[in-house]
Amino acid sequence: MVTEDAPVLTVSQAARLAGMHPQTLRQYDRLGLVTPRRTAGRGRRYSQRDVSRLLEVQRLAQVEGINLAGIRRILDLQEHVAQLESRLAALAMQPGGRVFAAGSSGDVVVVRRGQRVRRADRAELEAEEGALVLWRPLPRRD
Repeated sequence: MVTEDAPVLTVSQAARLAGMHPQTLRQYDRLGLVTPRRTAGRGRRYSQRDVSRLLEVQRLAQVEGINLAGIRRILDLQEHVAQLESRLAALAMQPGGRVFAAGSSGDVVVVRRGQRVRRADRAELEAEEGALVLWRPLPRRD
């Protein structure tokens, strides 16, 4: 079974699927926008996920009018957010998982599930402009 991440497409195949010229894919690789895997002979091999990313680059450039440097920054931030969401989900699934409350100064208060932020900690967090509180509810049991 071939997965979405399997590097099976050549440059010309991926370019055809994305509706681009193969040289465009090579340029995007040099710029770090889409980085295909390499064969032993250093040939590029693209996955379906790479093709999806190529289409997103094309959409951002043509529809949104964003330059390649901006696109790279957007893609990097999207990847970073996905990693953080994955990490947060993993933390939430750990037995005895915790809820964290954080103020804009960077202070983090760890709160066990089912407990509230202590009044002193809450006052300190509320006094800070832009305070952030993260909360993850327990799954419902019907």
